[in-house]
Amino acid sequence: CRAIAWEVYKDENIARLAALAVEETGMGVAADKLTKHKVKVMGVLQDVLQAKSVGLIERIPEKQIWKYAKPVGVVGALTPVTNPTATPASNTISILKGRNAVIFAPHPRSKKSSGLAADYLRQGLPKVGAPEDLVQIIAEPSIELTNELMRQVDLVVATGGGPMVHAAYSSGTPAYGVGPGNSVQMVAEDADIADAATKITLSKAFDNATSCSSENSVVIHESICSRMIAAFGGQGGYLCSQAEKARLQAWMWVPDKKGQIGLNPKIIAQSAAKIAEDAGLKIPAGTRILLVEGSRPLEEDPFSSEKISPVLTLWKYGSFPEGYDILKRLTDHCGRGHSCGIHTYNREYIEYLAEHMQTSRIMVRQPQAPANGGNFFNGMPSTVTLGCGTWGGNITTENINFRHFLNITWVSEPFPPVKPTEEALWGDFWARYGK
Repeated sequence: CRAIAWEVYKDENIARLAALAVEETGMGVAADKLTKHKVKVMGVLQDVLQAKSVGLIERIPEKQIWKYAKPVGVVGALTPVTNPTATPASNTISILKGRNAVIFAPHPRSKKSSGLAADYLRQGLPKVGAPEDLVQIIAEPSIELTNELMRQVDLVVATGGGPMVHAAYSSGTPAYGVGPGNSVQMVAEDADIADAATKITLSKAFDNATSCSSENSVVIHESICSRMIAAFGGQGGYLCSQAEKARLQAWMWVPDKKGQIGLNPKIIAQSAAKIAEDAGLKIPAGTRILLVEGSRPLEEDPFSSEKISPVLTLWKYGSFPEGYDILKRLTDHCGRGHSCGIHTYNREYIEYLAEHMQTSRIMVRQPQAPANGGNFFNGMPSTVTLGCGTWGGNITTENINFRHFLNITWVSEPFPPVKPTEEALWGDFWARYGK
């Protein structure tokens, strides 16, 4: 793992990958991609280095259970155009940790950059006596080849949009998929306003919001709303007027070939300046994110959904129950199961969200995009693939990591029976309800 990780961590290699990814796809920011690459590779490697993934990995003597790890086999990995180099780099470390092989199916628009990442990964394998072909990639990807790959491999991991994940689940092969993002942050009345604005802006502006974890809406307590907007302004946020919002909406959502209104591909992972210019807006130099005020009913406002761009929607609330209602409706509308966050020190607020929100992750006082997939400032497993549970149409709520690429054999040996009494199991129940 260290051999392949080093090849996709070297400064000169990462710089070339980041530059090629932006040049080929026209999305994101090269400097941010470089940072993302380093953080993800180092984080995933840190997680796997001391972990057991071969042979006997766990003993439970009191149960006479012994667990043995074995490879899942050949993994087919589908990669997104928004993250064409860090995804194969990070996934390969986790996949090879379990002694598996991987074949990548890149997005056609990012085949060169994903291909270069695969080349670098392959270069590291002979250095430790491993065959290069443990890592392969479809050089000229197509829907037909990707479908055939999914049919023939032992396991599929699909990191990307809904149609890709649906195809993986329909392939007949076991698959890990991801759900749609639409992360929402709540900023409570006790929040550190400057800290919250800094972290949210950092997360939203990073790599022009290519991450599915980037905040799409912020739900702000009315007592601090004006100060929060001012703090966003200090971080490079520009609040659009209602007229500007209308022009922005007309550019961001356009009819497709079938006449259905959807997100304009031309705005995806573009800078705030470019989106504003193309929409006919005049904004201050140095603007990093565009802010719009959400309108109700929120389900009818397209700005309530995932935007994959540095455009952030603001919502105001009075009481915590009202704020929770907005938060829940936003994630139920789009991004159910993915993630949310809150800037507060109030344990009751945090615990209420933990008990009631149908999201797989809740980040507390953190920038959502760098936090969801694990970082050095939190305990989340490092990954680029985020399960969203049954809420998001996935099989797991976990951050997909090396453990998901292992088959586990349970060995059970007998011990003297320890049978409970009926009283131990039903005594309290009988006392309350009778027999």
